[in-house]
Amino acid sequence: MSLTDDVRTVRGACPHDCPDTCAMLVTVENGKATKVRGDPDHPFTQGGLCVKVNDYTNHTYSPNRVLYPLRRVGRKGEGQFERITWDEALDEIATRFQSIIDEYGGQAILPYSYLGTEGILNGLTVGDPFFHRLGATVSERTFCDSSACTAYFMTLGPTAGLDPESFVHSKYILLWACNIRSTNLHMWPFIKEAQERGAKVVAIDPLRHRTAQSADWHIPIKPGTDAALALGMMHVIIAGDLVDEDYVDNHTVGFEDLAKRVQEYPPERVSEITGIPAADIVTLAREYATTNPAAIRVGVAIERQVNGGQAMRAIASLPGLTGAWRQVGGGILQLPLWAFPLKWDVLQRPDLIRPGTRVLNQWLLGPALTGELELDPPIKGLFVYNCNPVVMVPQQEKTVAGLAREDLFTVVSEQYLTDTADFADIVLPATTQLEQFDIMFSWGHLYISLNQPAIEPLGEAVSNVEQFRRLTQRMGLEDDWYRLSDEEMALAAYDWSAPPLEGITLDLLKEKGWARLNLPGPDEYAPHAEGNFPTASGKCEFYSSMAEQAGNFVVPVFREGYNEFQPGNAVDPLPCYVTPEEDLNGGPYPLKMISPKSHAFLSSQYGNMDYQRRVQGEQSVIMSADDAEARGIDEGQPVRVFNEQGEIQAVARIGTGDLVARGVVVCSVGQWRKLNPGAATVNAINRTAFGDMGNNPTFSDTRVEVAPIESS
Repeated sequence: MSLTDDVRTVRGACPHDCPDTCAMLVTVENGKATKVRGDPDHPFTQGGLCVKVNDYTNHTYSPNRVLYPLRRVGRKGEGQFERITWDEALDEIATRFQSIIDEYGGQAILPYSYLGTEGILNGLTVGDPFFHRLGATVSERTFCDSSACTAYFMTLGPTAGLDPESFVHSKYILLWACNIRSTNLHMWPFIKEAQERGAKVVAIDPLRHRTAQSADWHIPIKPGTDAALALGMMHVIIAGDLVDEDYVDNHTVGFEDLAKRVQEYPPERVSEITGIPAADIVTLAREYATTNPAAIRVGVAIERQVNGGQAMRAIASLPGLTGAWRQVGGGILQLPLWAFPLKWDVLQRPDLIRPGTRVLNQWLLGPALTGELELDPPIKGLFVYNCNPVVMVPQQEKTVAGLAREDLFTVVSEQYLTDTADFADIVLPATTQLEQFDIMFSWGHLYISLNQPAIEPLGEAVSNVEQFRRLTQRMGLEDDWYRLSDEEMALAAYDWSAPPLEGITLDLLKEKGWARLNLPGPDEYAPHAEGNFPTASGKCEFYSSMAEQAGNFVVPVFREGYNEFQPGNAVDPLPCYVTPEEDLNGGPYPLKMISPKSHAFLSSQYGNMDYQRRVQGEQSVIMSADDAEARGIDEGQPVRVFNEQGEIQAVARIGTGDLVARGVVVCSVGQWRKLNPGAATVNAINRTAFGDMGNNPTFSDTRVEVAPIESS
């Protein structure tokens, strides 16, 4: 921190659930933050901030901020509140929660949170110790990467994989199910540099988005068929003797079984499944196998399908088959966060969970609150923080109906009156990143970052940590974690003696703001050149020992009705592709809808901010010219996008050229329900079923129809 008279610069880090975790510099004048900019010295984020954050001071100082505790005075959903004191809010929460516990037991309280902030202290797990002590229902959080991470572990183990900065050395780059330029912006310069050095960049995605338009080759794939494409590539590689036999022999297991499996996926069959010409499948496989070093960047969208886990398994197997791991710039990048030595047991305190406590998947909030999912005891208390479930959870109308229950006591901690906060009985004011202390990992690069508060909290806003400190004390719970200061928590959250943190201290982070983990540099980092995978075998497992040894390694499969979750089939130890039931049976909804992240919103964050809303535009549905013509739909025309779940209203955007394939429509997520025509957003119609492992969502298998809205 540097001081010049009454102007100072404070080092911080972007709080968002994004792979970039940007280093920020905050200018403070006379106690007010006047500017937020990227730190130009950070090797990965290099001084840039995205459209979501580059006006973050407006977000912090918006006149619409929630700055004081509020109590509902109108009907649920109206968003009418009166200001109360913190003591009044804490007393009411403590009294109501204790009353619920006395009558129904602790499991009648449901905590509901996700990654509205990605900070280690204030993020995903901040409330876990508090709610575990209450005996509350355990929230199962599988919105993102649960399936992909399970599959990745089954194949490669918890490895950071390829360093994103090493992509400059890659000669062939597959960008699979990821729009780098919109959702991983600061990685693009490394890919662009490789491209300028002669690397071929290939984007595999149903939509020719910003990244695909900048690639050398865009391969439009039918949503949900990625596993088939990867298996088809392996068929070509093995049949064409393009396997790195030495690497396979010494650093992989299960090759013979895999070779038999991929015989089922010749290019002609894969072409029928994926919609990709067989010749292109052959070319892709041969180019990937013969151009080293070859890199794969796989996006979180890969799992949003029935075959999500097996798609990740198949894609993660490719570098082991070709020996791409041998060289710097070769391999696969999924989540490098596995390199950070976090003490998750300290943060989550699973030891506090009482035996027999039920687990409820957050995906089922709507039916859980309406009673359609019969729970004993029923949910009588709900505490929402770090998320906006009305917008982000499927079965939107059921979620709204459940939140409208007068016998449901709901607390929401928020910065703004979101669609969810409108239904709260008590709203608690939450700080922004400029007002709180936190320490950040990253799921997109290898730098640890420290966020120091730049200004005093506005009004009576408090950090999530402070909120749970106050609640713990008010409810008379014995606790040692929330008695720690923020800095003491940061020191307890990491294993500072672990090799990746050697030479890194909290004092260093206070001075510099960030530090690269103690790993080889991006010009030399080839973590699996000699194998050494953190799996049970120490090798890349084409044939998964996790699946084989468990025998009953099964995942819940969503059945009709909410009271019946039957065990699914044991996870196939080999990558495979299973045709979704909807694709086999057809039905009245002929179009497949994908709902990617928006360019200007972060999930639903900034969905209420004027600047970001202008950049993003209104809710739209992108469709091919052929599909639009067949339905009598013109560019810019209001339309209904609907299925058996419900409908949303959108503006038609007709794709030119090969922007989107015939039979596929695109509706980005993030718009707020109360600001959207028809009072419904994308998750009102998204598919509710779970996928093949890890209870993954299956957005990419959603089927819809689109029809024009007739003018009155």
